Amino acid sequence: MARRRGKPKSEYGLQLAEKQQLKDTYGLREKKFRRYFDIGKDPEEIARLLESRLDNVVFRSGFAQTRKAARQIVGHGHIQVNGNNVNLPAFSIKVGDTISIHPSSTNIGPFKDLSLTLKKYEAPAWITVDAKSLNAKVSARPTVDEYLVTSSIRPVIEFYSR
Repeated sequence: MARRRGKPKSEYGLQLAEKQQLKDTYGLREKKFRRYFDIGKDPEEIARLLESRLDNVVFRSGFAQTRKAARQIVGHGHIQVNGNNVNLPAFSIKVGDTISIHPSSTNIGPFKDLSLTLKKYEAPAWITVDAKSLNAKVSARPTVDEYLVTSSIRPVIEFYSR
């Protein structure tokens, strides 16, 4: 069976595909995703807003294998921010915040061997991870990969500006 050759995608189709891919990457629904683009003024700021979500920081810290798993871990109350329980995946993390595993959760399934996994894991430069105490500190604003901004966020901004 021969592959069908379709028409090349229009500019709108390319922007829509990029938006859907970025939205799926961060696991957001349309309304919440759109809100980040309404708040942010430039691509770098939007990328920082997305990267500073609690579920993303938990993923980037190595506490979870995927963003979906990080979202679930946060939603089930296994994460503390500055010693306070937080179960909102969209919670915005600021510089100086400390993210840790809830003390009563350290002996359950996903966290039993986490300290061994974290010793091998290399977190981004803006997060300092302590494998022994199972906590991470946000030491700087999230650094934004230039590739992410140019290839993913700019087309989405153009899509929403229609």
